Amino acid sequence: MKTLKLAAMFAAGLIAGCMAAGPVSTARTPQPPPGSSSSGPLGSPFAERHDIAITLATPLVLDRTDVGLGTTAQFDRLPTAADLNDLMRVPALAHIVVSLPRWPSDFEALQPLGSLPAESDLIVVLPGYPPSRAAAEAWNYLGTRARLIVVVSGPPPTATVINDLNTMRYLERVIAQMDEPSRTGFDRLQRPLSFRKLVD
Repeated sequence: MKTLKLAAMFAAGLIAGCMAAGPVSTARTPQPPPGSSSSGPLGSPFAERHDIAITLATPLVLDRTDVGLGTTAQFDRLPTAADLNDLMRVPALAHIVVSLPRWPSDFEALQPLGSLPAESDLIVVLPGYPPSRAAAEAWNYLGTRARLIVVVSGPPPTATVINDLNTMRYLERVIAQMDEPSRTGFDRLQRPLSFRKLVD
């Protein structure tokens, strides 16, 4: 549990660092009690996660350069149209942060994101490499203010997945979890690359 908390805070710092023009702070939201449930296109947000996704927490973005009143709404699943409609009543909504346990397979699951509340942006954290070209390209059809962060465990298995990442219009950064950071395999990546290391 200590390892997961440290890793989650580190991941949140990296993600927040991609967003702010100046120094940032990060925090974690309290986890709900066992038995909590919530519905959504990708299932319960508190279901067991596997592989890289288990080390990603819902990041809270605190931008010290932003002195205005702003609210961040956080999801561990894809929000529904009803969720986004409810957010329209949230005062000074600035960011909607979505940390997903897996990649949506196609654009159909992403369609509710097209009704993003005005004056807010969308930040999405995706675990691992895209499972297919279709899953990567689905994000190109959002037509909304999206910023995507992909967190992967190690170098790409093939050059094809790098090509898939390069097709993603809203991809802002790739973060690779590696014991020994190396750009090997990432040479053709056309986005900023960062590394993280989990420490026991």
